[in-house]
Amino acid sequence: MTGTILFDPLVPLWLLGAGGAAALAAVALAAWRGLSGWALRGLAGLVILAALAQPSWQQEDRAPLSDIVLLVDDRTASQRLAARAETTAEAAEALAREIDARPGTEVRRVTVPDAEGDEGTLLMTAVSEALAREPQGRVAGVILLSDGRLHDLERLPDLPAPMHLLLTGRESDWDRRLVVKNAPAFAILGEEIELTLRVEDEGAAPEGARTAPLDISVDGAEPERFEVPIGRDVTLPVTLPHAGRNVIRFSVPEAEGELTDRNNAALVQINGVRDRLRVLLVSGEPHAGTRTWRNLLKSDSSVDLVHFTILRPPEKQDGVPVSELSLIAFPTRELFLEKVEDFDLIIFDRYKRRGILPSIYLDNVANYVREGGAVLVAAGPDFASADSLYRSPLSAVIPAAPTARVVEEGYRPEVSDLGRRHPVTAGLPDAGDWGRWMRQIDVTPEAGDVVMEGAEDRPLLVLDRVGEGRIALMASDHAWLWNRGYEGGGPQLELLRRLAHWMMKEPELEEEALTAEATGRRMRITRRTLAEEAGPVTVTTPSGEEVTLPLDEVAPGRFEALYEGPEIGLYRLEQGEEEAVIGLGPAAPREFVQTIASGAALEPAIEAVNGGILRLEAGLPALRTVREGRPAAGRGWIGITPRDAYETLSVRQTPLLPAWAVLLVASALILGAWLREGRR
Repeated sequence: MTGTILFDPLVPLWLLGAGGAAALAAVALAAWRGLSGWALRGLAGLVILAALAQPSWQQEDRAPLSDIVLLVDDRTASQRLAARAETTAEAAEALAREIDARPGTEVRRVTVPDAEGDEGTLLMTAVSEALAREPQGRVAGVILLSDGRLHDLERLPDLPAPMHLLLTGRESDWDRRLVVKNAPAFAILGEEIELTLRVEDEGAAPEGARTAPLDISVDGAEPERFEVPIGRDVTLPVTLPHAGRNVIRFSVPEAEGELTDRNNAALVQINGVRDRLRVLLVSGEPHAGTRTWRNLLKSDSSVDLVHFTILRPPEKQDGVPVSELSLIAFPTRELFLEKVEDFDLIIFDRYKRRGILPSIYLDNVANYVREGGAVLVAAGPDFASADSLYRSPLSAVIPAAPTARVVEEGYRPEVSDLGRRHPVTAGLPDAGDWGRWMRQIDVTPEAGDVVMEGAEDRPLLVLDRVGEGRIALMASDHAWLWNRGYEGGGPQLELLRRLAHWMMKEPELEEEALTAEATGRRMRITRRTLAEEAGPVTVTTPSGEEVTLPLDEVAPGRFEALYEGPEIGLYRLEQGEEEAVIGLGPAAPREFVQTIASGAALEPAIEAVNGGILRLEAGLPALRTVREGRPAAGRGWIGITPRDAYETLSVRQTPLLPAWAVLLVASALILGAWLREGRR
């Protein structure tokens, strides 16, 4: 039970003050002039002013409330290293019992689990949410049982009481980690890039070790080992082996005595892109399609084009002086013997043998294909003649033989059944609604895949792999009609773009491929194949577990499956002879980037509320009561601040100057002053 005098003025305070000043002035004047009864009149005025202030006696019936101590238990992944989990559990139980045993004190247990994804330890988020659920006036302290490695310090709340950190790690702990300091997302094929790595030892690392072995693996291949210095930046030159995604894994073997090897690896995913596409276009006699080919290739700024056109065959006799035929001789020897490997793609557009390119040159082109080059043959009527390019050493790599027949009739190019599954022709826009072509060379396929058909289902586009290279045969020279928009035209640009990329071995256009795309921890596995069915895919997780997933056909030649990765790291995919690797998140989760227990991050916040940082390795600290504003931690002890909070059960107010009493007293004083003046 408590009592307090309260005032509830009936008039504004300024008016009450003005009345008091006027009454005081009148009493002072009367006293100065020696008038009798001034004292009684002054008392009457005081009683009236007091009544206007309306004083009352307030009594409260209060019930004391207990103090609350937040006990925050960090159970994230880094807390499961060594014996931290057992140490934390034992300390939490002991502190909870001690707090519950204190009179007028309650404990609130708060558990911090692993965050979703790779957010790390959200320690301050848990503290903020716990404080939001409790009255601030009752919180007497916050005790954190953690390794001090948190990732949401910016969410530190305003603390109404001391906060303490009890570190779970040991001073003798040490750990080795691998850090990738810079890694580009894209790199140009054939150009060297530099990656900067660093191997660091943290904590009480053993003395003597100055270097560490470093393993480097590309796309899951057998790793190569190097010795690198510890504690120093190492710059590694890297050249990407292929276009598309390249997954590079760096790892350091686990050293004896270190806390964990989860931060001994790093995944770098770099997309390989081509700087420029070098194309050699060899045209036979000029025709309507020559300009189309040239304009199409020159319109792309990423294409370096060398165009070789035979304007005048050697056997032509027209009397033109030799000195007027050309300014310089065309460098055929340099192009077809010495520098043919410098080209990414060679296109023969209606070319026929005229003695300008000797057989040895064409034989060199055939070898160029076998060793990884790409050739596209756009055949015209000359392909069916005795001077056909097929009647040269190139016949060893051309996938179809001419029958010497040329079909001169209108037809609509169509994608074959196999072509609907081939990435070069699958899903071409406006399929079946294309303009007609007027000529086709009749050929007999000898190898490869027929992906497009023409008149009477004759092969129109044949693709083949020869050795390490690729070759394509277009059995018509009328593709330019699509570019001119004849009868609505067709997807010439898209078709030729896909052809070029397929011959450049771009991963997204491989007809037999296994790929995966990651979104968070979910991956979309895609299997492209020319077969009508695809078997299940085997997924090997970073921990070595194998999972078999069935694939569903989502489009002709395209099968997919969705898989939720249970952990972060490098996954291996296998389906038949196809293999792929993909990294989900970083190789080392955020929880394991730094594993040595430290209170450095929380030290400023703890000092601001007079808290302390102690190691559980030294024993469980004693719990004391300290006054607000005083140091709340010392050697072997931590303190909480009692808040003396209470709950008001009832409130009673009693007026100190009832109206009847004010009227009676004021009237008596005024009457007494009047009688006093009358007797005088």
